[in-house]
Amino acid sequence: MSEHSTNTVALRLRPPAHRVSRRAIGYWTATAAILWVVLIGIQSVIVATSDDAPAFLTVTLVVSCVLGPLHLVVMPQWRYRVHRWEVTGEAVYTQAGWLKQQWRIAPVSRIQTVDIERDPFEQLFGLAKITVTTASAAGPLRISGLAHDHALALADELTKTTQAVRGDAT
Repeated sequence: MSEHSTNTVALRLRPPAHRVSRRAIGYWTATAAILWVVLIGIQSVIVATSDDAPAFLTVTLVVSCVLGPLHLVVMPQWRYRVHRWEVTGEAVYTQAGWLKQQWRIAPVSRIQTVDIERDPFEQLFGLAKITVTTASAAGPLRISGLAHDHALALADELTKTTQAVRGDAT
């Protein structure tokens, strides 16, 4: 068996082992809630201040008032069940999404950079995301919803693992 076929078997697509932090549920809920509040607020102001609001505006407001809370209950829980990640000595595995789901594998030998990012809400929830840039046309892998201290340790582990692997990541 050639080296290429051995690597193909070792790096087959499979569910990653680790879930993201449970705090990601609150983060996803809060960020989505802000968008729903803004949308419903704008719709409410238009309907309330219009002398003769078109019927479709009232319908969209009612639909938003039903879909918004439903989305806030379902989406964060669903995403938490789907989002997973794993790092081995050979590869980084990710699974993300909720309606459109994506599974990715990046061999450690292809990793070029490892970045940690935290937006203000992620900082509030003690979360961070890691972006693993590879020599792939598919783009970087992202692991969102990690506890900040865990993200720091994972970035350190990936950096050490990447340095131990020979090659130029191309």
